Amino acid sequence: MSDTTVTLTTKKDWSSDQEVRWCPGCGDYGILQAVQQLMPELGVAPENTVFISGIGCSSRLPYYMNTYGMHSIHGRAPAIATGVAVARPDLDVWVITGDGDGLSIGGNHLIHALRRNVNLTILMFNNRIYGLTKGQYSPTSEVGKVSKSTPFGSVDTPFNPLAVALGAEASFVARTHDLDRQHMMETFRAAHDHRGAAFVEIYQNCNVFNDGQFNHVTKRTVRDEMMIDLVHGEPIRFGAERQRGVTMGSDGALRILEVADVGEDAILVHDATRPDPSLAFALARLNTDDVSPTPFGVFRQVERVEYASSVSAQVAAASEHKGPGDLATLLRSNGTWTVD
Repeated sequence: MSDTTVTLTTKKDWSSDQEVRWCPGCGDYGILQAVQQLMPELGVAPENTVFISGIGCSSRLPYYMNTYGMHSIHGRAPAIATGVAVARPDLDVWVITGDGDGLSIGGNHLIHALRRNVNLTILMFNNRIYGLTKGQYSPTSEVGKVSKSTPFGSVDTPFNPLAVALGAEASFVARTHDLDRQHMMETFRAAHDHRGAAFVEIYQNCNVFNDGQFNHVTKRTVRDEMMIDLVHGEPIRFGAERQRGVTMGSDGALRILEVADVGEDAILVHDATRPDPSLAFALARLNTDDVSPTPFGVFRQVERVEYASSVSAQVAAASEHKGPGDLATLLRSNGTWTVD
């Protein structure tokens, strides 16, 4: 990310002249607003920023940012963004993807960008459906999902995006949702400021093909009892009176219990900086039944060598040892022939 001092900007400076075209009521509008509102606060310049997307409703976002960008091909945004981040480590590179784009055809590219710790801020819009192609089930759709491509219900076990990211050893993993702009901005800011691969899952409503998918968790009337706010260094408590908390049993399993029943000392204190990702993984799977209280916030934030730095150091070391490379000689060495 660039350390160059830049002129102060406003949201208008980051907004392109393109008409925003998503379905009325789509959660993508709220995410776009959060991103555009946050950018002036990051101390970066539009001309040093790149937004790269794949295919899907979410992937239209680069059109609406007054930055450099690329609307690439299905699932390939992490691969293209890796090239940009390695070739130009001075740039801020964002990846915009969806649950279908990023976890289906693009799954392999995503996990390798994460394991390599490429300096990318990756925002995954998860609406548990293919919205752009009109309502087929996606890799995050629940078992039994009736859709245009699964008229008798899906039999596929869905991906847990955070578990996938943690399994790939992502150094930053977080979750937010499209109904809380402030929480999105705080989460995106933390992801941007992290040096390395930052993965953020966003619960995003598709009001046309999968309306209300997350209502049981994100609606304002149920948030106190259903959303677990993860804050590094603080006990994991929630509820209108913060009366419930997360504990770890002797078997290592996490459980939600009443604080009054177990005492404050039994409540788990969140540590996003633990090198071992097992606790973050357990928190990511706390809501596996899909109707349980769900954690939001930063699950993991650890320091690890960033990919472009390692590549640059290796190239510099090779050049120092063998001198500058000669591309023409390389191309004409061994096994070459001339075609008349």
